[in-house]
Amino acid sequence: MKEIYQKIIELLHRDIVSVLATIIRQAGSSPRGAGTKCLIMQDGSLIGTVGGGFVEAQTIQSAGKVLDTGVPLRLEFNLRDADMSGTDMLCGGDMEIFLEPVSPKDPSSLSVFEKVTKIHSRGGAGLLTTVIATRWWQQGAAPKMFLGKKGKPTGSLPGGRKMVDSLTEKMDGILNKKMPLVLSLQDDSGNPVEIFVEPILADPFLYVFGGGHVSSRIVPLASRIGFQVVVIDDRQEFADIKNFPDAAEVHQFHFKGVMDRLPVGEFSYIVIVTRGHIHDKEVLAQALKTNARYIGMIGSTTKRDIIYEKLLGEGFTPDELLRVHSPIGLEIGAETPEEIAVSIVAELIKVRAGMH
Repeated sequence: MKEIYQKIIELLHRDIVSVLATIIRQAGSSPRGAGTKCLIMQDGSLIGTVGGGFVEAQTIQSAGKVLDTGVPLRLEFNLRDADMSGTDMLCGGDMEIFLEPVSPKDPSSLSVFEKVTKIHSRGGAGLLTTVIATRWWQQGAAPKMFLGKKGKPTGSLPGGRKMVDSLTEKMDGILNKKMPLVLSLQDDSGNPVEIFVEPILADPFLYVFGGGHVSSRIVPLASRIGFQVVVIDDRQEFADIKNFPDAAEVHQFHFKGVMDRLPVGEFSYIVIVTRGHIHDKEVLAQALKTNARYIGMIGSTTKRDIIYEKLLGEGFTPDELLRVHSPIGLEIGAETPEEIAVSIVAELIKVRAGMH
């Protein structure tokens, strides 16, 4: 998605019109899910894919019409239809694709897409909303708005403030599910307006405390599945970027007071794999004072219980300790550093997917 949004911004700065195709509905078996996009240029070339084959060929062909008229289109595909039996797309599901012109003539288009790319690169969250109701379409644009977590919109939706307020109320639930959806919201006059809503979330940060053998196995796995990995160790020889080429950042910080030096937030994940109980406890005590989404600490149940007992004596509550995944990772019988890393990253995936 990042590549598509970046290309849109580049084309808008060059005053070039393109067509953004987005799967807005998907049911049953189909090549791609809702929210999947591709960007179609004037020469028919594209970035991304909505599934290839017949569907993509029809999408590219219809994009030519959108470029000619400046008016969006909605395409429906029944991939169970007997008429498609001669194609490579007989998946047994249904899809609807929305094609919208992305034009420099739309004054809000550039600011909306710039806001989305800023979220991806600098963190944060919000909702990208596009009006897919035909009566609101304009030549050269479909009304679009980005609504951030703080409730400040970029761009606008037709029909007044009521829809913005409704989206603000629904935001946390949509962000938590991380799934795009079609909503019908009422405007200020009580009329329904159909919109497509996409949760926009930055790649989550994974803070790995400790630069040892297990960390060196965790980092490449986690980075390949969408985490921005930051490694922290208090020893210079272990806090070396050469040891972690897949990491976004590597820091040599003392563990005491380390959380004050890191922007840990609600979309952050913390993995504690330092070289000893004292450092694990030091980092865990600080982690529990953050609103990180995940906190995991390596070690046996005996080690965990010793650390927990000390933390309880320092004023932490049993409910606070329930936030901690320890022993860390899914139970798969892992023994080697490589196996332990797989179990930890699998648990990160599970939590990120909202299955914990």
